[in-house]
Amino acid sequence: MPPVVAEVVRGTPTEEELAAAIVVVTESYVREVAEATVPDVAARSRWELSARGLRTPLDRGAGWHGFTG
Repeated sequence: MPPVVAEVVRGTPTEEELAAAIVVVTESYVREVAEATVPDVAARSRWELSARGLRTPLDRGAGWHGFTG
Protein backbone atom coordinates (compact mmCIF):
# COMPACT_ATOMS: atom_id res chain seq x y z
CA MET A 1 0.00 0.00 0.00
CA PRO A 2 1.43 3.43 -0.88
CA PRO A 3 2.20 5.77 1.99
CA VAL A 4 -0.42 8.30 3.05
CA VAL A 5 0.42 11.90 2.24
CA ALA A 6 -1.25 14.69 4.22
CA GLU A 7 -1.02 18.40 3.53
CA VAL A 8 -2.16 20.98 6.04
CA VAL A 9 -3.73 23.87 4.14
CA ARG A 10 -5.21 25.81 7.05
CA GLY A 11 -4.45 26.09 10.75
CA THR A 12 -1.62 24.66 12.77
CA PRO A 13 -2.49 21.21 14.13
CA THR A 14 -0.37 19.70 16.85
CA GLU A 15 1.59 16.54 16.13
CA GLU A 16 -1.01 14.53 18.04
CA GLU A 17 -3.91 16.01 16.06
CA LEU A 18 -2.13 15.40 12.78
CA ALA A 19 -1.29 11.81 13.78
CA ALA A 20 -4.90 11.19 14.82
CA ALA A 21 -6.20 12.53 11.50
CA ILE A 22 -3.77 10.34 9.56
CA VAL A 23 -4.79 7.25 11.56
CA VAL A 24 -8.50 7.90 10.94
CA VAL A 25 -8.05 8.51 7.21
CA THR A 26 -5.74 5.51 6.81
CA GLU A 27 -8.11 3.20 8.70
CA SER A 28 -11.03 4.41 6.60
CA TYR A 29 -9.05 3.80 3.39
CA VAL A 30 -7.95 0.32 4.48
CA ARG A 31 -11.52 -0.62 5.39
CA GLU A 32 -12.87 0.67 2.07
CA VAL A 33 -10.27 -1.31 0.12
CA ALA A 34 -11.03 -4.47 2.10
CA GLU A 35 -14.78 -4.16 1.49
CA ALA A 36 -14.48 -3.33 -2.20
CA THR A 37 -15.57 -6.27 -4.31
CA VAL A 38 -15.81 -7.01 -7.98
CA PRO A 39 -18.90 -8.83 -9.20
CA ASP A 40 -18.19 -12.50 -9.78
CA VAL A 41 -18.37 -13.44 -13.42
CA ALA A 42 -19.93 -16.84 -13.90
CA ALA A 43 -17.60 -19.21 -15.70
CA ARG A 44 -18.85 -20.24 -19.11
CA SER A 45 -19.61 -23.93 -19.49
CA ARG A 46 -17.86 -26.09 -22.05
CA TRP A 47 -21.11 -26.12 -24.04
CA GLU A 48 -21.20 -22.33 -24.22
CA LEU A 49 -17.56 -22.20 -25.24
CA SER A 50 -17.99 -24.76 -28.02
CA ALA A 51 -21.49 -23.85 -29.28
CA ARG A 52 -21.62 -21.88 -32.49
CA GLY A 53 -23.85 -18.88 -32.90
CA LEU A 54 -27.20 -19.40 -34.59
CA ARG A 55 -27.29 -18.78 -38.31
CA THR A 56 -29.93 -16.63 -39.93
CA PRO A 57 -33.06 -18.51 -41.01
CA LEU A 58 -33.30 -19.68 -44.61
CA ASP A 59 -35.50 -17.63 -46.93
CA ARG A 60 -37.85 -20.34 -48.16
CA GLY A 61 -39.66 -17.87 -50.42
CA ALA A 62 -36.56 -17.36 -52.58
CA GLY A 63 -36.71 -20.90 -53.97
CA TRP A 64 -33.93 -22.16 -56.28
CA HIS A 65 -34.03 -19.19 -58.64
CA GLY A 66 -30.67 -17.88 -57.52
CA PHE A 67 -28.89 -21.19 -58.19
CA THR A 68 -26.66 -20.89 -61.22
CA GLY A 69 -25.09 -24.33 -61.06
